[in-house]
Amino acid sequence: MARRAGAVVATDKKVTGGSNKAHQGTDHQRIAKLDRENEVAPPPKISPTVGRTIQTSRLALELSQKDLAAKINEKPSVLQDYESGKAIPNPQILGKLERILKVKLRGSEIGKKLEGPKKA
Repeated sequence: MARRAGAVVATDKKVTGGSNKAHQGTDHQRIAKLDRENEVAPPPKISPTVGRTIQTSRLALELSQKDLAAKINEKPSVLQDYESGKAIPNPQILGKLERILKVKLRGSEIGKKLEGPKKA
């Protein structure tokens, strides 16, 4: 009402005297450090050796990435990720690749030729 009448109204900002210790810099640094310590490591990528083995075996069979991807029912980009070492290993995909390329891609003997099925 006083403003409408043209009277001068004093407006003072309220200032709180206390400080909140939860918002001080050291606590933020401590919390950030805890967050970094608790981060989950990303899953391991496929070994570059496996990628090179896939590529050399594919080229030996004269298959393009697209052709090989079609044979294992995967997208060409999946195969590209495997060959470049960016893929997270999937045992099912590696199994399909081993069957088509006839080369070992898992375990200790990566790159070893696999024997064909034995005929009776």
